[in-house]
Amino acid sequence: MQLADRVKLTFPKAADIPAEFDIPKPIDQKLYLINGELRYWEGAQEEAYSPIYVGGESGSSPKLIGKFPLLTEKESLEALDAAVKAYDKGRGIWPTMSVSDRIERVQDFAYRMEERRDEIVNLLMWEIGKSYKDSAKEFDRTIQYIGDTIDALKDLDRSSSRFVIEQGIIGQIRRSSLGVALCMGPSNYPLNETFTTFIPAIIMGNTVVFKPPRPGVMLYYPMLEAFRDSFPPGVINTIYGAGREVIPPLMPTGKVDILAFIGSSKVADSLKKQHPKSHRLRCALGLDAKNPGIILPSADLDLTVQECLLGTLSYNGQRCTALKMLFVHTQILDRFLEKFTKAVDGLKCGMPWEPDVKITPVPEGRAKYFLELIADAEKHGAQVINADGAQTSNTFFSPTVVYPVNSQMRLYREEQFGPVVPIVPFNDIETPIQYIADSQYGQQVSIFGQDIDLIAKLIDPLVNQVCRVNINSQCQRGPDSFPFNGRKDSAESTLSVSDALRTFSIRTIVATKEASANKAMVTKIVREHKSNFLSTDFIL
Repeated sequence: MQLADRVKLTFPKAADIPAEFDIPKPIDQKLYLINGELRYWEGAQEEAYSPIYVGGESGSSPKLIGKFPLLTEKESLEALDAAVKAYDKGRGIWPTMSVSDRIERVQDFAYRMEERRDEIVNLLMWEIGKSYKDSAKEFDRTIQYIGDTIDALKDLDRSSSRFVIEQGIIGQIRRSSLGVALCMGPSNYPLNETFTTFIPAIIMGNTVVFKPPRPGVMLYYPMLEAFRDSFPPGVINTIYGAGREVIPPLMPTGKVDILAFIGSSKVADSLKKQHPKSHRLRCALGLDAKNPGIILPSADLDLTVQECLLGTLSYNGQRCTALKMLFVHTQILDRFLEKFTKAVDGLKCGMPWEPDVKITPVPEGRAKYFLELIADAEKHGAQVINADGAQTSNTFFSPTVVYPVNSQMRLYREEQFGPVVPIVPFNDIETPIQYIADSQYGQQVSIFGQDIDLIAKLIDPLVNQVCRVNINSQCQRGPDSFPFNGRKDSAESTLSVSDALRTFSIRTIVATKEASANKAMVTKIVREHKSNFLSTDFIL
């Protein structure tokens, strides 16, 4: 039986969906949050469909998860105005609140969010087709990220809770907020990666206009009340709808101080250009990547195949940190291809809730794009070399290994963002090095091998081309305490836990000359807790 036929049989009928994973009734979301109010929307809505097909009397069709508001330019600008009002040029309740109080509010939100864990994880699984195990992992990692951010802010604040005296000047240096942040996350990690900008922006005292990604919008429905109840009015404002409708009106106003966006560099460039005062706009951007893996003759093949399998095909290869190009030395090429293609064809395809499933449905329309890339590669001399490759069934696309790939092919340049693995043979190490140097991307690279001298020789030039060099391991974001950034068109700013706090804030100093009257004044302000900024309080 062909893979397409096997997969077709795995699409469930409604009665076959395990009760604990089902969404028996579509969610009719009509609420959105602006200025602390959950407003009721009576206008047009968009239907949110899952990439998971469900069988019925008339055949299989994508499952309807629910509907959400299609807001307009009017509501979008109202959300921005609410955030501007709440910030109030730095005089609002939230930006002037003490660090400890902001931490308490964020903790309260995390508690409320955890109460809705099962619902959020299930919506995440259905909406983007991510396995239940990985969806739960994304939720738990997000909660952990919030806790880690709080701990990092405590450390940062403790180091700032003292005065310095230099050249007759007394000063206290702390970090303060920047203003209004526009936060938009990606559809492949709609919870975790969105929160890696959203949480540090909030906790540092900024106010936020937040647009959930599509797909990935429905999972925020259970959090709306927590957003409202945990934060002062206007600190968080949600907008829904078509990005081309609700986002373009915001940037030209000049009222957005921070653009936090994870997506394509083309969209990010367009948004930045719309801002009238670019020097005032702080950007935190996670963008495109086409991370290569370099497999040297000395590579441990069993380890390398395992890491490359995870790197290329975890969550169907739909990760910015995925290995999207493998350069394999000709000395070990045949053995690598044999082991790797066998491992790829052994991956379990199925529904996200099935145990040990590895390949799940992809977003509607993506399979067509993958086939176009493969057809172009075949036109220029490549082949699909794994037995089950390039087979489709509705929204399933089987993992596909394409070899040999060369510079004439689209797969050589384009970020495929899916379960298509291009392999390039090489003899001269300059081949992959030159590819990385010429690439418009500069996020990460993986090197596989045991030749210490050669690996050491590769590290020095590569750290000037990418921001993370992985040795005998796949490319990845974590742990979250490590810097996550990129060069060229891959990123702007750094989004590790501690670095993100700095990205969404600025160093600010209160200073005075070392005169008796000034020292007495500062002492009185500190002792009587008259200022939240000028303080020696030590947060435990």
